[in-house]
Formats: sequence, C-alpha cells, structure tokens
Amino acid sequence: MAKIENVTDKIENVTLNGTEASIVCYSPRMILANGLWNGDNPLDYSVPLFILQLMLIVITTRIIVYILKPLRQPRVVSEILGGVLLGPTGLGKFKMFADNVFPMRSVMVLETIANIGLLYFLFLVGVEMDLSVIKRTGREAIAIAIAGMALPFFIGIGIGIILQTSGSLKYEFSFLLFLGVSVSATAFPVLARILADLKLLNTDLGRISMSAAIINDMAAWILLALAIALSESKGTPVAAIEVVVSSAAFVFFCMYVLRPAIKKIAHRTPEGESVNEFYVCLILTGVMLCGFTTDSIGTHSIFGAFVFGLIIPNGPLGSALIEKLEDFVTTLLLPLFFAISGLRTDVGAIKNGTEFGILSGIIILAGVGKVGATLFVSLYYDMPFYEGFALGMLMNTKGLIEVIVLNVGRDQKVLNEQAFSVMVLSAVVMTGITVPVVLTIYKPTRPSIINTYRTIQRSKLDAELKILVCVHSPRNVPTLINLIDASHTKKSPICVYTLHLVELTGRASAMLIVHSAHKSGQPAINRTQAQSDHIINTFANYAQHAGSVTVQPLTAISPYSTMHEDICNLAEDKRVSLIIVPFHKQQTIDGGMEVSNPIFRNINQNVLANAPCSVGLLIDRGFGSSTKVTTNLISHHIAVLFFGGPDDREALSYAWRMSDHPSVNLTVIRFLPGDSVEPLVFPHDKDYVSVSTENERELQLDNEYISKFRLKNVSKETIMYEEEIVNNAEETVAAIRTIDNIHNLYIVGRGQGIISPLTAGLSDWSDCPELGAIGDLLASSDFSGTVSVLVVQQYLGEKLHGDTVRAPEHPADGSNW
Repeated sequence: MAKIENVTDKIENVTLNGTEASIVCYSPRMILANGLWNGDNPLDYSVPLFILQLMLIVITTRIIVYILKPLRQPRVVSEILGGVLLGPTGLGKFKMFADNVFPMRSVMVLETIANIGLLYFLFLVGVEMDLSVIKRTGREAIAIAIAGMALPFFIGIGIGIILQTSGSLKYEFSFLLFLGVSVSATAFPVLARILADLKLLNTDLGRISMSAAIINDMAAWILLALAIALSESKGTPVAAIEVVVSSAAFVFFCMYVLRPAIKKIAHRTPEGESVNEFYVCLILTGVMLCGFTTDSIGTHSIFGAFVFGLIIPNGPLGSALIEKLEDFVTTLLLPLFFAISGLRTDVGAIKNGTEFGILSGIIILAGVGKVGATLFVSLYYDMPFYEGFALGMLMNTKGLIEVIVLNVGRDQKVLNEQAFSVMVLSAVVMTGITVPVVLTIYKPTRPSIINTYRTIQRSKLDAELKILVCVHSPRNVPTLINLIDASHTKKSPICVYTLHLVELTGRASAMLIVHSAHKSGQPAINRTQAQSDHIINTFANYAQHAGSVTVQPLTAISPYSTMHEDICNLAEDKRVSLIIVPFHKQQTIDGGMEVSNPIFRNINQNVLANAPCSVGLLIDRGFGSSTKVTTNLISHHIAVLFFGGPDDREALSYAWRMSDHPSVNLTVIRFLPGDSVEPLVFPHDKDYVSVSTENERELQLDNEYISKFRLKNVSKETIMYEEEIVNNAEETVAAIRTIDNIHNLYIVGRGQGIISPLTAGLSDWSDCPELGAIGDLLASSDFSGTVSVLVVQQYLGEKLHGDTVRAPEHPADGSNW
C-alpha cells in the first residue's frame, strides 16, 4: 500500500435520497504524526490538528471574555463570537487559514468531541436540576413562566404558518416548531450568571426570574424532544408516533427501573464518605448508554443523557459526579460546542434579503411578545412597571437551549445556512443587550428608613442588636456561634444575619443553592450547597435552643472582587450595627497562623473601607473550643485592651453588652501614659496643633466613657478594671505579655486615626495593617495559643468632600449625658 504524503480535502457533491450532500475524503490511518524531523506536517494528522483547534478556540474565547468583561456580557456570547471570529465570517475567509487550521476533514472529529461534551453537560444539568423547586415556586413565577413562553412560541409558529400559506416562507412544519422553541426559551444558567453579576440574586426580581427560568427551561427541553422526534420522523405520522412512544417508554424505564437501582447505590454511600469509583464509572457509562438508546429510537442523544441525569438522587453520589465532571466539561468541552456554532455561522450566506427580513421580524416580534406578556403578568401581581419590563428582558436571555435547537435543526436539514446564521446572530444580540437594558431601566430602591444605630455605642442595652455575621466555610461556625451566644442576654436580645459567602465561578451548580431545601429534607445538590445547608442548619439549631436570638440565613454569590458590595448593601438594607468578618488567616495544629485564602484579606479591607456600620475582624483561635456556652457552665474570660479613641470605645461597648452574660468574666485594662512618655514625632503632613487638639478631645471622651462604665458596673463581681502605666511601645508590648493567660478572647479597637506614643512604631512592623497596631500584635505568631481576638472599628460617619462627619457620642446604655 502506498504511503500518502500529502492529504488535501477532496469534496464531491452527491445526491442521497433526494438531498444534496458533500463527501470529504481523508485517510483513516493518519492519526498521529511522526514528527517534523521525519518530514511530517502535524496539521495533516487528526490528533495534532484537533489539539491546535482546541487551543485556538479556548484562547480566542478567553480573550473575548476579557474584552467584554467590562460590559458584563455572559460567557456564552464570547464563546459564540469566538467561533464566528475563527469561522467563515472572520479568519475563515482566508483560504490558507481555512484549509490548514479548520479543513473539512477535521469537522467530524471536532463535532464528535463537542457533542460528547454536550452529552455530559446535559447529564450534569439533569443532576443539578431540583424538580422540588418547581413545587415550591410562587404563583407569580409560574404565571410569568407560562405567559412568557406561550405567547412568543405561538407568535413564532403562527406567523410562520401564515407566511408558509402565502408562499413567503417555505419550510417544513418541524422548522416552525424549532423556531417556536428557540424564540420562547430562556437560558437558566446564563440568566443566573447575569443576576449574580448585577447583584440581583437576593432581590425579588432575581428570585422571581430564577424560578420562572427553571420552569421555562424544563418546558423547553420537553418541546425540544418533541421537535427532534418530528424532524427525524421525516414527516410521516407513523414514524413520529413511534418516536414519541419509544421516548415515553424510555422515560418510564428510567423513572421506574433505573432510578430505584441508582437509589440503592446512593444509599451505600453514607454522608461524608467518598463515593466508590466503580459506581462513578458505572454512572458515566450509563450516560453514554442512555445517549445511544435515545439516538437509536429517533430522539437526540442529549435527551437520554438529560433524563438519566434527572434520576440521579441528590447527595454524595450527585455531588461526586458534579465535582469530577463539571470543571472539565464546562471549561473545555462545552465552549467547543458553542464555538462550533460560531464556526458554522457564515454572514456571507445571508443573501436572500426577503428571508432575512422575515426571520428577523419573527424573532423581534417574539422577543417583544415575551417582554409584553411578562410585563402584563407582572403588573397583574402589582409589580412596578420598570421591574416588570426588566423581568421581561431577563426572560429573553438566550444560551445553551437555543444553540442546541439551532444546531439540531441544521443537522436535520430543517434549517438552511442562512436561517441558521440569522438565528445564531439574533441569539447573540438579544442576550448581549439584556445587561445594558436592565442596568438602564432597573434601579432597585433602598429602604427609606435611616439606620440611627450604626454603632454598638449608640445602641441601647435593652434594644435588639442587629449583627451581620459573614461565613466562608463551616470551620468559621463554632467560634462565631460561641461569640454570638456570649453577646446576648434576656434583656439585650440580638438578631443575627448569617451570610454565607460563595464565590461566583463559571459553574452553573453554584447558582442552584436553595435554602428551603434543608427544610424539605432534600439532600444537597453539590458540595457548595452541602456547606450552605450545614451552616444554615447549625445556626438554626442554635437559635432554637438559645432564646433571645433570632437567626436569618442568607447567601451572597458574587466574584470575590465585588463581594464586599454584597456585604455592605445587606448591612445597609438590614440596618445592622456590627459586621463580623473572619480573618484571612487560620490557626494550624502547631499553633501558628497560615493564610486560608489571600483574597479574603482584600474582602476584609474593602468592608472596613466601605461598611455603613461598625466592623469586627475575628481572629479565630477556638473561642469556646468545641463546647457551647449555652449550657452556662463554661466560663469565658474576656479582656478589653483600651488605649483610647472611637474604636476602643466601640470595643468596650460590645464587651459591656457581653458582660451581662452569666458565663462571661470581663477585664478592662486601660493603658495610660507615664511621666516619662516619649514625645511624638509627626510626619510632615501632620499638623501638631490639630493632632494635639484631636487627642485632647478624644481623651476627654475616653475619660467620660470609662467613668460611666465604672459607675454602672461598680458592684459587679464579674467585671474588673485595671490600669497599666507605660511610656512607650516596648513597655506596652511587655505589659500585654504579662496579662494572665486565663483569657480566651481579646477585644481591641483598630485605632483608626489615633496617634498614640504608647503604640508608636508598632505599625512599622505590621504584617496586617488593617488590624491596627495592637490587633496585628495579638494576631502574630508570638501570641499564638487559645486566645481569639476581635478587632473592632467604629463607624464614624459618611465622608463628604473629604471631611468626616462624626456620629454623636452616646453611652452603651442609651442614656444622655
């Protein structure tokens, strides 16, 4: 057999069953190249060529994602545009690029891998989809989903039938069904990503649109299966009935035969244990088997994978499958499918102006109908006009479902090149304009009630104290619960908002956290929701037994770069007096401190700079250990290191509230300058007179507040007051080292804006300046052990035109003095 030296695409047009098709010749033996040194061109071989194509697609789409990031465009837009750029509309116009990088002989390999990725992605969609959510959806969301899908669906089909009857549009009936599904569908994963980017997930608009999108998505998959069945039946009624009946039988077999068997497998994996690799391999093989089955009976293979995913029960098995598949499938294989849609899109194929105008008109009219139907239902349920309009625009978001519809329609010859290109570009444009339009018309209103208690010092002791507690992982929970429990008494109740901070990634599963799932007894869909459920359940169980404590769980899903906005906005909306955030370092087994996640430090710094109330940074060294203080048998020894200033007064205010707890022993140590205190050396930009005046004012406020505190608690045996006379920073450090080691919590002020000779020079050696001089000292490895530290920053007022407007000073008991 002769060796083939050079391979070129050989394309011949033939007619098969009345349909014109192209035959591409290639060598089935040219898989792997022997190398450049042996005279082989790697691009003549399928594997090196595929690797190059995959790299180009990933790099191109990532570059477009970066370019469109300021416009907050969904990733699907960038992935389709990446394919358009590499396809015949862009670089594919150059014959050398098209023949060498994306030749016709490579299409089969490229599309095969892309469809395998699509197969497993649809399986993941089924695994992640919680059908019980639909049962818990409100009436308005159901009505919006039905109206927002039914009207554009019938608009697309109705206009198509009219135009077909008049002879203006010549397509099969199955085309009209594909058209109706594509213009009426809403892409749930894309919509969830848009809502998270716009900080709307926790708003009423976000909740309603998410619920409606889930219902819409489910209906769209059912209609897609019907459209595929009709298109593959070649128009014969008998074949169509056979396909539909076979598909129904497959669903019945999965629900009543496979599902009980998989449940038995899931029950063999207890909560918290790893899943047997054999079971994972069995499930992944079952995905391909179900895809093969549905493809054989006349329905697309993705239908079988999706149904098989639906029958996988939530819990460790589903979580393990998602963890193993999601990153690889969604970041590498799925973009390949979207890019192929772009590669298939040829703007040059749009030559028939009449057909282009008709299709564009149908798509636009259907989009307007979707907005109008959604707006009408929204107004019926007393939603504001602008909110209903924004909801209609969000429901027009397109993504995976429409791209699949269009690709299947093209493969089945239901759509020609022009119709396919027009509808792909329309999907990109419609999804692309969603974010700018929503940002323009939707301005969520803030509560008009002003928060008059932005600090603990201004709050009355007998009034409810509102605290926002931020949680990154279950590891933060025990110390936070013990701190909360030590902060309340019957006469000083507290309301705690627990905010689970979840990073917004490319994963669709991160969007499917449903807090009501733990109430309905449903297992977690994935590890993120399992953590969220664990955090929520722990706080809820504590609130049931604590009394005088109200706990409300919430979740913030956003990029780490803007997560502080969610924290600050929630604190503003809930009118809390204190935000508690975990320190970015955690204690190791040997007592040292290691960074858990460096990005947490940026979040903390941004919260300190933008918080609308006081802030506490918690360095966790096991406050309360693993025991709970609710038993009132554990004695907590808390020390306040008081140097002066608003932050120290806020720290003392918080400790004052804690001192009423029967399990708390409080020691207040005030550090005062001695006779030999060294004079301060001010930087060039500091005015000695203004600093001295400010220090005198703060000293007067400190003396008044300390006197008030001592007078109110003179008879309490659980409260001790001490004074330490020091002259410089070295003596301050030495005095701190001599404090009794019985304490398990230090509360200190951050010391913002205070220049004290007692701490001068300590800031020069700080690893974490956001903690202040004393907080950084206590958080260092030199002070490791069992003493947790709470660094408090008092809210000083809004900064206007460079001036700081201070809040009026009041004692913790709320009385006037």
